[in-house]
Amino acid sequence: MKKILFLTGILAVLSGCNNTGNEQQNVSGEALGTTYSINYFSEEDIALEEALDSIFRVVNKSMSTYLPESDISRINRGDSLVKVDTLFRNVFNLSQQVNTESGGYFDPTVGDLVNIYGFGPEKNLKVVDSAAVDSLMLFVGLNKISISPEGQVKKAFPEVYLDFNAIAKGYTIDLIGHYLNSRNVDNFLVELGGELLAKGENLRKNSAWTVGIDDPNQEEGVRTLTAGVQLVNRAMATSGNYRKFRRDPETGTVYVHTINPLTGYPEKSNLLSVSVLAENCALADAYATAFMALGMERSVEVLETLENVDVYLIFDEQGTTKKFASEGFREVLVDL
Repeated sequence: MKKILFLTGILAVLSGCNNTGNEQQNVSGEALGTTYSINYFSEEDIALEEALDSIFRVVNKSMSTYLPESDISRINRGDSLVKVDTLFRNVFNLSQQVNTESGGYFDPTVGDLVNIYGFGPEKNLKVVDSAAVDSLMLFVGLNKISISPEGQVKKAFPEVYLDFNAIAKGYTIDLIGHYLNSRNVDNFLVELGGELLAKGENLRKNSAWTVGIDDPNQEEGVRTLTAGVQLVNRAMATSGNYRKFRRDPETGTVYVHTINPLTGYPEKSNLLSVSVLAENCALADAYATAFMALGMERSVEVLETLENVDVYLIFDEQGTTKKFASEGFREVLVDL
């Protein structure tokens, strides 16, 4: 559920955008291969539709592996004339931060591995053997790529392939939040493909914005929630293996769609779902991916080294579904 299909078409359905007064307003639609919904309170018409169109367009141009002429696609093809924009540089720097803090378990250079397992632009699962994985692992590692002061991407090997899909959706949400802040909107909830950013409160209810966490054991076609969360000036991202996975036809073992950058293989894990609270959605998005690759025990160990990051883990223990919430996460859990 972390892969993003970047699309240029945007369908916006506006509700109440011409209202005046500090009333709740909503903008919803489709973009980046998923849906979005933005609830906010404003005393003026802030022309959010036009701003969203601009944000989605520049993100697509910069970081979409699904668009052949995006900057990242041209870089992946070996075009050395590309000079990346501020968005690209920011996402690269945030990726380096999470890569370091997770011990390498978050790494955007696993793009070619994502592709051969059928989770990238090419949907078909390819025949994967150890020789193919070993050859691609030569080009995996965020230390094999850098950005010059002039904005040119330097690769240790031409074959290094970048894929920011595990952080770009969260970063896009942060861009929307920055725009709302710039228009003096103090109370809003931004949701894009299940990732969230909240500021202030829901003035209609005079309470914090309340959101839910999906039950990973829900039946097909029926959405059920396992926990409620009050978001107060924080972001939340969730990743899980219950919607995108590969099953070993011989053993029946389920492999999560998150690739382990240290081995090159889809990670065996007892984690069913990871929800992360962080100061911004880009970090929450990236850490959710990292924790899925780390697994239950290593995730808890890494969490103890991080500041302002909290997690809610749903995992399987010998056939029984169990939950773990960090102290900061327990403080914002509410009954549904």
